[in-house]
Amino acid sequence: METRFHRRVQADLNEILGKYESISEQLADDFFAEFRIGIEKACANPKFFHFDASGLRRCNLERFPYHFPYDVQTDHIRVWVLRHDHRNPDFGMRRF
Repeated sequence: METRFHRRVQADLNEILGKYESISEQLADDFFAEFRIGIEKACANPKFFHFDASGLRRCNLERFPYHFPYDVQTDHIRVWVLRHDHRNPDFGMRRF
């Protein structure tokens, strides 16, 4: 299954990577690898993850306190936002 991203997800990702790179390049690489694993899991089994309050499915990253809400279409998933677990749950939902 294909993955499509809202145009602002790249900015979300860049901000997070910048934060982790300021600590350690390895930490930023680890975050990116875990994000990609989450995307691969969501593509492989799109209905596996639970729904959140917004009605979108939510993939939580395992090692890092981040998640991404997504919806499932017939041939792709669309990721709407990448955000911290403690961020306001409404952050990024205007994109949807």
